[in-house]
Amino acid sequence: MQTANELKFESPSFTKRIKGMLGVDFYRLFHTPMFYIFLAIAAIIPAMVSAMTTMTGPDGTATTPLYSNVWQIIAASQPLYVINSIADYANMNMVFIFGGIMVSIFIGHDYKSGYVKQLFTTHAKKQDYMISKSLVCAFAMACMCITYFIGGTVGGLLAGYETDVNVGSLVLAILGKMVMSLGWASLYTFLNIIFRRYFGISIASSFFFGTGILIIGVAALVENLSLPTAFLNIFLYGSSVNACLVSNIGTLFICIAVSVAWAVVYNLLGTLILSKSDVY
Repeated sequence: MQTANELKFESPSFTKRIKGMLGVDFYRLFHTPMFYIFLAIAAIIPAMVSAMTTMTGPDGTATTPLYSNVWQIIAASQPLYVINSIADYANMNMVFIFGGIMVSIFIGHDYKSGYVKQLFTTHAKKQDYMISKSLVCAFAMACMCITYFIGGTVGGLLAGYETDVNVGSLVLAILGKMVMSLGWASLYTFLNIIFRRYFGISIASSFFFGTGILIIGVAALVENLSLPTAFLNIFLYGSSVNACLVSNIGTLFICIAVSVAWAVVYNLLGTLILSKSDVY
């Protein structure tokens, strides 16, 4: 006869639970056209921007190019916060806009298809859902950074821009933005948990935060009040604007620290919301 200890149910460990959820989420990611469509979008947009900035106007005169260097479409030339021109922001930061929309669609499908109801009936750990979605979406956005780099580089070369750059700083800038994918994915997962019943609002909120309009407004206000904006550069916009063509190893470490901080904060908040409310 089995003893009470032998009959006692042992719940799966955290590692096993996360491994199982990641397996399901990665399978769904790789088997949906959405992922590959957004990879293509991330490559095509920078190439189109480069091409359009070298086109002639209606009167036949050449338009003023946004960039003078191939790599400016990858990252800004200097650390920035308050944007002086569209060229300051029209770089790999655009991935965080595309990525936000992709995360909204990915999570929105969970609720529309009834997957969440089934999941939380058999797997009650809300934090596992937040962590898995954040990691998988971070991976997708990091992949979008790679295709953006390819498209932006090809477009810049075809446009005839200069190629001078500090290779080390360029690599660190790209790595910094890829690392920030975790923080941004966590933010978007959190937003989509809040607006889980309102698919349109979830997409709009992700787009709004991805453009940085709110944060830019805060920076402008702080600047008008003659207050330092360094802390805004580091935290409020995820240090994405610090990952530029003069980046150093310290820049990468800041991006890692901020990205992890964002992930911890937004995953805790998202888990709290899921545990306190109806998730269906």
